[in-house]
Amino acid sequence: MAVDLEEFGAALAELSRLRFGDMRVEDAMHEIVQTTHAIFGVTGAGLMLADGEHHLRNAAVSDERLRHLEDLQIYHGEGPCITAFEDHELVGAEDLTQEQRWPRFTAAAVNRGIRAVLASPLPYNQDAVGAVAVLADQRHPWTPEGELALLALTDLAALLIASMMQGEQQSQLTAQLQLALNTRTVIEQAKGVLVGQQGLTPHRAYQQLRDQARTERRKLAAVSADVVRKAAGQ
Repeated sequence: MAVDLEEFGAALAELSRLRFGDMRVEDAMHEIVQTTHAIFGVTGAGLMLADGEHHLRNAAVSDERLRHLEDLQIYHGEGPCITAFEDHELVGAEDLTQEQRWPRFTAAAVNRGIRAVLASPLPYNQDAVGAVAVLADQRHPWTPEGELALLALTDLAALLIASMMQGEQQSQLTAQLQLALNTRTVIEQAKGVLVGQQGLTPHRAYQQLRDQARTERRKLAAVSADVVRKAAGQ
């Protein structure tokens, strides 16, 4: 189903009243998610934010299946939201039963009633701190208008997050995001080392770091720091 652009414009104008300080940021994110769900007419919508281990955690969801999406992507270490977050680009899958990009994730997602996903990275200072996603329980072709609509809603959420991060009010959420941003630097450095040493793609380098952290039961940032120190001969 295509997004009604007139309805979307009205909804975006209504959401533009959101200002950090006028309401709790958690409430504002929930309102963005509920509006996204309604505009797309899909099964659910959600806003995920990265934690210190760069797991995407649900900050607001309109359907419990989004919680499955979080759990499955963390468990399998792959999925459309992770790809959008890592590659800083819009990622869509209109039919997960035909999808081959995330083999470990896909079968489990379909089994949980997730058939189609569209995910957009949540930008912050030329980086990403999370993702906004919509999902459907049936095959769902994502139209160009729908993709633009999700990008616009993501930008609105990003403005909200930026206001929160740059404001004086501190919270557990801002601390979580600051930790994610701090650890991102060393993870990106480690990815660069593996790309240079082993000729891996950035995505494969990230998977290798995650797999090593899981096998050794260590934090991703600690494994990444070891890779960087070893490369520097320290």
